[in-house]
Amino acid sequence: RNSVFYQHFLELLEEANPVGHIYVVTDNLSSHNSLSTRTWLEDHPRIRHVFIPVGACWLNLQEGWWRIFRKAALAGQTFAGPDEITQATKLATAQLNARAKPWVWGKPTPPTRHLRRRYIYHL
Repeated sequence: RNSVFYQHFLELLEEANPVGHIYVVTDNLSSHNSLSTRTWLEDHPRIRHVFIPVGACWLNLQEGWWRIFRKAALAGQTFAGPDEITQATKLATAQLNARAKPWVWGKPTPPTRHLRRRYIYHL
């Protein structure tokens, strides 16, 4: 969560993707927009930063996904090693994919309320 580690991450990303432009979508964390990071990016023109606008946290869908994934795979678990973490990750991903549904924006319409008693008046 500091500029040095973030720049190291970007180096690894650049090495893993040797061809073409790399677009990195980030939030406004200080390490993503620090002077040292901006200077580092000038020397690496293939990497292009795209920032989520301030006050538009709803655009960062990663946070919601990560919360769901953490709850499904990691919450309350104790792992003896990386193999167990990998297994838990694969299992949780398979379970989440099995019950995945398309995302619907907005509040769903409330169900229609059925009246318990209906009165019929005859004249």
